[in-house]
Amino acid sequence: MSLTAEFITSLDSVPADSWNNISGTDYPFTRHEFLYGLERSDCTTADTGWQPCHLLLRDETGLQALLPTYLKSHSYGEYVFDWSWADAWRRSGLQYYPKLVSAIPFTPATGPRLLTRAGVDAAAVWGAALQAIARFARRQDISSWHLLFPTEEVSRQLVQQGLHQRVATQFHWFNQGYRSFDDFLAGFTSRKRKSLRRERSRVTEQGLSLRTLQGAEIGPLQWRQFHRFYQLTYAKRSGHGGYLTETFFTEVAPALGEQVVMVLAYLGERAVAGALYFRSSDTLYGRYWGCEREYDCLHFEACYYQGIEYCIANGLQRFDPGAQGEHKIQRGFRPVPTFSNHWIADPRLSAAVGDFTHSEADHNAAYMQAAAGMLPFRSE
Repeated sequence: MSLTAEFITSLDSVPADSWNNISGTDYPFTRHEFLYGLERSDCTTADTGWQPCHLLLRDETGLQALLPTYLKSHSYGEYVFDWSWADAWRRSGLQYYPKLVSAIPFTPATGPRLLTRAGVDAAAVWGAALQAIARFARRQDISSWHLLFPTEEVSRQLVQQGLHQRVATQFHWFNQGYRSFDDFLAGFTSRKRKSLRRERSRVTEQGLSLRTLQGAEIGPLQWRQFHRFYQLTYAKRSGHGGYLTETFFTEVAPALGEQVVMVLAYLGERAVAGALYFRSSDTLYGRYWGCEREYDCLHFEACYYQGIEYCIANGLQRFDPGAQGEHKIQRGFRPVPTFSNHWIADPRLSAAVGDFTHSEADHNAAYMQAAAGMLPFRSE
């Protein structure tokens, strides 16, 4: 297969139908509406350090593959932490930034990354993509390329192509054919079950009620309310208003229709907190949370228990609530590995990164084993 590569700085040159038809998946974060929406709502721009640099691969019949990619001037919003690598580059007298990152901005959710037309040889396309990335990086004096949160299968294939692999841990919930939330809790030890029920009761004791909205049920008022919660929480945690603009919430997210789910918490008729989810046909992705003030156990209810309830009611098989959070373990979220792959232009630093990733993988395997021993289920 002979493929021609092109890097583009905006998705406005690719029609939404063309992009989505090639992706062939209902994974929400590679949809044109989501990625181009981030761009046109000023979330992914050169000024924010997320300059679009998407890779298109064509043959004589037309567009065959797409790889969402960004030219990064920092490491924020990636959730694969490489600040120590940037320090190592600086100590070596080299510049780590800019770097190329193929990822979903601000979204540590495993899923497809290289989008290929049906029937195309994915291995051949990956080979062409890697060659194009290496050529582009060397021409532009770019230090490295990073693929974040690919599937395990793709990550292993890229290891065979000579790329480094990092392994980390998240905590996901899996639907074992549960009929109800109580059916899920029935597998807990008595002490853990009582503790979780107590958390849920604390929410109602504070006079709070929760409502789940989906798609068109989420109106402009709810989007504005959620954006305010999002900004307040980021300001408390990080001292800034968050990566996403009001336009993203009021114009972009609604374009994803039924793939968007919002849980709002009310004190009387006043909305005081919210959690935002996205979904595919089999997976729920918990993405953003915000509140105007802290309420005991409300974060657990809105971000975890309501998500589990939704999965059970709608027959979804997996719930990915986002990065980090050991507190998820005792609430029934199992440790799962996540992956990233890395190409380093400088041979000396590439060797050092290889040593680091092997050591890190050993530590992560031990950590996952220890985390599995902390699960609340009777049989475990």
